[in-house]
Amino acid sequence: MSDEIPFHIQENIIKRLPVVSLLQFRSVSKAWKSLIDSSKFIAAHSVTQAEHLLLSYEEPPQMLLSYEDPVKTETKYVLLLDDDSFPQQRFHYTLPLSIKLLKQSCIIGSSLGVLCFHCYYEEEEDFCTNLKSEMVLWNPSIRKSIDVPVPKKFNPYHESNLGFGVCPLTCDPKIVEITLFHKPRFHCEAKVYTVSSRKWRNFTSNLPSKPFRVFYPHVVVDRFIYWCAFDPMTMDNGLPNHNLIMSFDITNESFGVVDLPDSLRRHPPLQLCVSKVRESLVMLEYDSYMKGACGVWMMENGVVKSFIKLFTVEAPNWSRTIKTLGFRRSGEPIMEVEYRYDDSSEQREVVVYEPNSGRFTDLEMYGANETFSVNSYMETLVMLDRSDCNIEAEVDGF
Repeated sequence: MSDEIPFHIQENIIKRLPVVSLLQFRSVSKAWKSLIDSSKFIAAHSVTQAEHLLLSYEEPPQMLLSYEDPVKTETKYVLLLDDDSFPQQRFHYTLPLSIKLLKQSCIIGSSLGVLCFHCYYEEEEDFCTNLKSEMVLWNPSIRKSIDVPVPKKFNPYHESNLGFGVCPLTCDPKIVEITLFHKPRFHCEAKVYTVSSRKWRNFTSNLPSKPFRVFYPHVVVDRFIYWCAFDPMTMDNGLPNHNLIMSFDITNESFGVVDLPDSLRRHPPLQLCVSKVRESLVMLEYDSYMKGACGVWMMENGVVKSFIKLFTVEAPNWSRTIKTLGFRRSGEPIMEVEYRYDDSSEQREVVVYEPNSGRFTDLEMYGANETFSVNSYMETLVMLDRSDCNIEAEVDGF
């Protein structure tokens, strides 16, 4: 690029280039490398990429599907392009060593091109067994991962759930933990970890006004992390269910509540699940614990308690249960179906459901356990300005 072009114009042009090109252009000059590696540029480029992907139908979105290969007994990660070629174009990812070393690891969330892996394992010290937890953040586009140890000891009187998201303003990855304590009284506590600080912080304000039990999975829409939640006091006192959606604003680190229509508010809580279609919040309503049918509700224009039911998916005749893993851009759900192929064995496969025709399309991915997951994915520079390292996390209150 000519030196006669002002540098701020060069920056505006570079900001619109794909990640692969930017990684190459870092070697063009010191000025370009300094620009591309800066936190300000990384945030601006990532937001531009997200907005372009949302508004443009020319560039296909991507999704990362993981499943346990029943033959090789290993977890595979496959990148699928959500375009006319779906699902023929498949790109297999090789995990970094930091994730391979984690036993029984799984993706708990994705945001702005960063995947968050989580793993529990037992560690013996002085003849005592402690339940430990470890997390890894990985950006496949730039081949960078960061380890986040989470020291935790098992406590039968509390239950915790995690959420992960990248702040759209600063591109700082954040992990939030919500814990519901049963004794000596029902109450909630929360901690947040930020990559920029390499530290866990206890919340002292902005906590939910009432104790709520949140449960996996969560979903990130815009700047919010959402979980299904319910008031445990109603269940313990034999009152009608009080379901809701708990939100966490990644930008200002505040909690909020999304109220549900009466039919969803009173539904058995463990038969509800949050998801999203593009950048719209979706609630999944299963008919029973066996999950023979799934109703899909979408929030209208971000209005609280304004959900419309789009359609209901009935399990096919050859399947026992169904589970919605995610959605294509078109709104077609990607689903896991379970069936028996003899008197004793069970198998699961991934299919796409077409609401208009009611037809299921097999993606030819099979597993023996509930190991399938689908996460939206996009290429970004998030964490480019961070070094690959094992972070010795500081944790307030431990």
